Amino acid sequence: MLLLADGRLPAGGHAHSGGVEAAVVDGSVGDLDDLERFLRGRLATVGLVAATFTAATCRLRLANGPVPDGLIIELDAELDARTPSPAQRAASRAQGRALLRAGRAAWPDVRCLLPAPHHPIAFGLVAGVAGVSPADAALGVAYGAVSGPASGAVRLLGLDPLAVTALLARLATDLERIAAKAVSLAERPPANLPALAGPRLDLLAERHRTAEIRMFAS
Repeated sequence: MLLLADGRLPAGGHAHSGGVEAAVVDGSVGDLDDLERFLRGRLATVGLVAATFTAATCRLRLANGPVPDGLIIELDAELDARTPSPAQRAASRAQGRALLRAGRAAWPDVRCLLPAPHHPIAFGLVAGVAGVSPADAALGVAYGAVSGPASGAVRLLGLDPLAVTALLARLATDLERIAAKAVSLAERPPANLPALAGPRLDLLAERHRTAEIRMFAS
């Protein structure tokens, strides 16, 4: 779990800001208070969805051994339907493809028919093969939903990295709550998994995709 949650894992996460770059450009995130609101909103919406799909995939892998391709395709399609922004879909699949590649290097038993599944699906598969519990896998993805944008904000705004670290520490209780909720919801059939949306994140992603100058891929 420590390896999967490490930002230095060569899975491409460092190249994505989770929408914070576009938010900085349009002025909606300009200081630490803005960043905290952004992270809390992201965690409560797309963060919960991602954590739930991760837990659902990991749970299937641990319960049944190799997950049937049809179930992976179904989970991936349901998550795709919950990701209306083409830019966000592309970013998620790019990270999923990179994570599968890194995961297979560490755990050769990682297997997926899809060459580029959404990132939460890939995370759940790799975590399951590595023996990580659904709860820890959900917590890892929830943490990534805020730590990536937080790191990006430090680079984009020149925020005090110690203050941003303190902000992430304040989010610990929320991260644990979201992960626990994700594990509970993950027992539902794929079509009934949560579909919370972040329309502003979708708009930021589409705006960022057409920006002439950008530091991050998304």
